[in-house]
Amino acid sequence: MSIQNLPYAAAPLVSHNARGCAAKVLAIEDDVSTAQEIITELGNNGFEVEWADNGRDGLALALSAAHDLITLDRMLPFVDGLTIVTAMRKEGIETPVLMISALSDVDERVQCLRAGGDDYLVKPFASEEMAARVEVLLRRKDKQGPKTILRIFDLQVDLVARTVTRQKTELSLLPVEFRLLEYMVRNYGQVITRTMLFEAVWGYHFDPGTNIIDVHIGRLRKKVDIPGLVPLIHTVRGSGYILSDHF
Repeated sequence: MSIQNLPYAAAPLVSHNARGCAAKVLAIEDDVSTAQEIITELGNNGFEVEWADNGRDGLALALSAAHDLITLDRMLPFVDGLTIVTAMRKEGIETPVLMISALSDVDERVQCLRAGGDDYLVKPFASEEMAARVEVLLRRKDKQGPKTILRIFDLQVDLVARTVTRQKTELSLLPVEFRLLEYMVRNYGQVITRTMLFEAVWGYHFDPGTNIIDVHIGRLRKKVDIPGLVPLIHTVRGSGYILSDHF
């Protein structure tokens, strides 16, 4: 899997998501020079960019719903961009998608937009215009209000119904387990310390030195990481925990 995580620390324009973190963009692009152009321009505007150089890996990442926006090439090895955006929308994943393609005819643009693309940019393009379109799509997303459903890989957390499903099977969680999982999903891919969990879930601003977190994490892991499925909850020895589908 040719994927790169490329964070930058340049002065941001519209580069943070609703949680105040650097907005995460997934660039699915097989042409190295075009990918580098996207990565550099978005990086210079404060975005954190992850790159997949083929449709198969790009589809897996897109379905994880772990990004704030996706730039998606139309023509890709293994799985084409139209198939990727169609699969996303079929799974209920609403991540904004900027389609990028050398195909400029009207029918092609209409097909991509009707399949679920939010915008369409023709190659070759100006880097500044690409970044501006990304910013517009993120602003539009933010105006839609807070999300009530969180999705990571095949896990879905409904904040209104207070339900959790994995591969469409509902999991029976205790209230404290739900709060733990919600916090971990909101901090997907980041190491979460015991102190952070005590503060977020129990309201403590210190570690009381009990094993209550280990007990609840153990029970939560048994319910979420069903045998035969990709493990999502991982222990980071000496640091805490992390929720990720590719740890």
